[in-house]
Amino acid sequence: MKGFPDARPERWIGALALIVISLISLGNVITRYVTGGSFSFTEEFSVFLLVVLTFAGASVALRRNRHIRIGFLERALPPRYRNALIVFQALCGALVLGLITWYGGKLAWQEYQWESLSPGLGLPQWWYLVWLPVLTLAMLWRLFQQTRARLVGEMADDA
Repeated sequence: MKGFPDARPERWIGALALIVISLISLGNVITRYVTGGSFSFTEEFSVFLLVVLTFAGASVALRRNRHIRIGFLERALPPRYRNALIVFQALCGALVLGLITWYGGKLAWQEYQWESLSPGLGLPQWWYLVWLPVLTLAMLWRLFQQTRARLVGEMADDA
């Protein structure tokens, strides 16, 4: 896809999460149909992988300038003010993502220190939580790339 921004690691993570969700859900349906019982881990893993998929997809959407944004004001402003608005938008996004990264990392670290276990399978809770700061850091990087591309005119805002 020449000329189209890429976020390959996040695309791979999202695709892998979707494949695993599909496989364990299919396996659970087949097992329930054949035996009348179900796997105990499917709900816990599916919810975790759905969160990973959501954040990975949000990172890809950031890089490709596909998040919902009201562009009326941007298009109405002269270029100098438009660039100021783009920077302001990026700073607001970076603030939110920075807070999620900070508090998500803090929560994952606390769960690691407390050795908390997940309620369903008894796995370390931090295994699930560590993906939150990792993927929001990826989103921060993609936000920086998107903002730079928008400011220098490499990325159209009307798309």
